[in-house]
Amino acid sequence: MGHSQADKAASRERVLRIAARKVRAEGVTRPGVAELMKEAGLTHGGFYKHFTSRDDLISQASAVALAEGSAKMERAARKNEQDPRAGLVDAYLARQHRDSPATGCALVTLGAAAGRGDQHFKEAYEKQVRAYLDLIAGLEGDTEEARAEAMLTLSALVGATLMSRALADPDLSDELLETVTGQLERHASGPLPPAD
Repeated sequence: MGHSQADKAASRERVLRIAARKVRAEGVTRPGVAELMKEAGLTHGGFYKHFTSRDDLISQASAVALAEGSAKMERAARKNEQDPRAGLVDAYLARQHRDSPATGCALVTLGAAAGRGDQHFKEAYEKQVRAYLDLIAGLEGDTEEARAEAMLTLSALVGATLMSRALADPDLSDELLETVTGQLERHASGPLPPAD
């Protein structure tokens, strides 16, 4: 690869990384081409050397944002050697994850957009959902029951994070994260006692 080709590839990668961060933080409708190119240190006119359209960039950035989550989830699970599932739940439902959407899980930010998106977008989202389900189920022995638990866990993680970010009351947001964490941990340790 020639020097100019290497520079072009590096510039394209820089734009994709910036766009992936913006997509995680703001969703797919907000980031503008001029803003992204400026942040990448490139001219607006150079955009079409790298992407066919804004939709092309956002689609690729969304796929990057989604795929980056797997390594983070695996690291979170490894932090608690005795109970990897609890480590994953604790990291995902942490205030730091809630307060840092630009570096957080893209499943939270991109769910609604993927639901309205094209087939490529839906497939990228589904690929990440499947990867997370496999990871979580694998922590429990990869049985049919573990797969069902993984679906419950992932749905609770994504839903609780989404809701906690949307709440105006910080105390309620914290309570939601803490309660869902506690319920998932109790659910994993066995059946819940009957309600009074």
